[in-house]
Amino acid sequence: MKELKVDLGERSYPIYIGSGILAEIAEKLAENGVRQSSPHLIITDDHVAKHHLERVMGIMQAGGFAVSSFIIPSGESSKSLTMLEEIVGVALQAGLERSSAIIALGGGVVGDLAGFAAASYMRGIRFVQIPTTILAHDSSVGGKVAVNHKLAKNVIGAFYQPEFVLYDTELLQTLPDRDVRSGFSEVIKHGLIWDEEFAYWCEDHVQELLALNPAALEYALFTGVQVKTIVVSQDEKENGLRAILNLGHTIGHALEAVAGYNELLHGEAISIGMVGSAKLAVGLGRSPEIEAVTERIFRKFGLPVRIPAHLDTDQIMAAMMHDKKFRENRMSFVLPLSIGKVEINNELSVNQVRAVVEELKREG
Repeated sequence: MKELKVDLGERSYPIYIGSGILAEIAEKLAENGVRQSSPHLIITDDHVAKHHLERVMGIMQAGGFAVSSFIIPSGESSKSLTMLEEIVGVALQAGLERSSAIIALGGGVVGDLAGFAAASYMRGIRFVQIPTTILAHDSSVGGKVAVNHKLAKNVIGAFYQPEFVLYDTELLQTLPDRDVRSGFSEVIKHGLIWDEEFAYWCEDHVQELLALNPAALEYALFTGVQVKTIVVSQDEKENGLRAILNLGHTIGHALEAVAGYNELLHGEAISIGMVGSAKLAVGLGRSPEIEAVTERIFRKFGLPVRIPAHLDTDQIMAAMMHDKKFRENRMSFVLPLSIGKVEINNELSVNQVRAVVEELKREG
């Protein structure tokens, strides 16, 4: 087991990464102050439940924890106020109290929804992340929790840190191939924003990563999480540096919303978005090599690099203008300066962004 720490003073917490470490979940709950005497609730989705829920509940119960579960439909559409209300009802019926914990067992959707439920139930109870996807190596760290509105993604939410994150890489072996590829989009992102050598390492080891080779997988996830912990520890609530983690997300979130949260997986949408950011950077005079390398890496992972032609440009632009990063007819984007280094540009015009959206559609 490897351990990282998100350093946020009183809100600091550990991240455990390793193969087979789920067996230690009861021990880690006790170590991190979660009471056995209180009732707890696992939130998971219908895909994950089939593979892992019974085992997690069994380990917790054997360790003396009283725990119940709630299963949501898999997919982004579950990140809704309607589903949040259902969870609150289940939590009340299960007798959850101030000292209880909500445990998120799943990917980014489960983590975001369960985390927001924990943040809002009784004005905040304990929260634990057990990620089961590659994508969640990013979303499970940093305390961003939210649900979606039909007009924009993640606009109803909070910053709410977990007690700890337990990331057992063995749980990833049940992922469908498409989810594996999508998940590596965020892994690659950490190289593109912070670590040039790691970005090229991902490209050089694409076959081992897609095959979920244990050694390559553990190295990639540890390195990606490490980047996230460094950034979050310096800027918990995205007042500056943390915004670099949004590379590709302005376009990507808009694509998800316009596609109805069911056509594109999150990683697929942001891979397109990262190519779009590279195009914007080249348009501002940066090296064309940035775009070429970015697109090449995503293509090697079998990820999309073009906007589906049937998605409406006006709707995409409208969705971006609902985004938290749109102000005074100017759009804020994370743009690459080179592979492994980015800047935050708050002065892009709507017309500049629209031109890139159109280009990404035409080239498709």
